[in-house]
Amino acid sequence: MNQLIEALAPVLVASFAIQQLLELLDPILDAVIKPHKKWILSVVAFVVGLALTLALGLRILAPLGITRFPWVDVILTTLFMTGGTKGINDLIKLIGYKKEEAKIDLDQAQMARV
Repeated sequence: MNQLIEALAPVLVASFAIQQLLELLDPILDAVIKPHKKWILSVVAFVVGLALTLALGLRILAPLGITRFPWVDVILTTLFMTGGTKGINDLIKLIGYKKEEAKIDLDQAQMARV
């Protein structure tokens, strides 16, 4: 479980960074070109997310054991990052479910230690 968290931490940090970048750009675009602001922010988020994913080698599927199609991992990691904190909340729920599944497999003595 610790390896999974260590592998995904950079993705979470990048997601927060993209969200902050969009927060900075929002008032500027609101003042300059309000009608097109939403799609411009979406494109900026995707391009920055894709650049970070490729430049830093970030992946969210590989730590989960899915390595068959690396290009899918790049796209999903990029989309995950552009989702901001919603993606992070979903990932935390997934990790919680995995932890609960692991607890079920433990015997009573092991479970008392967890």
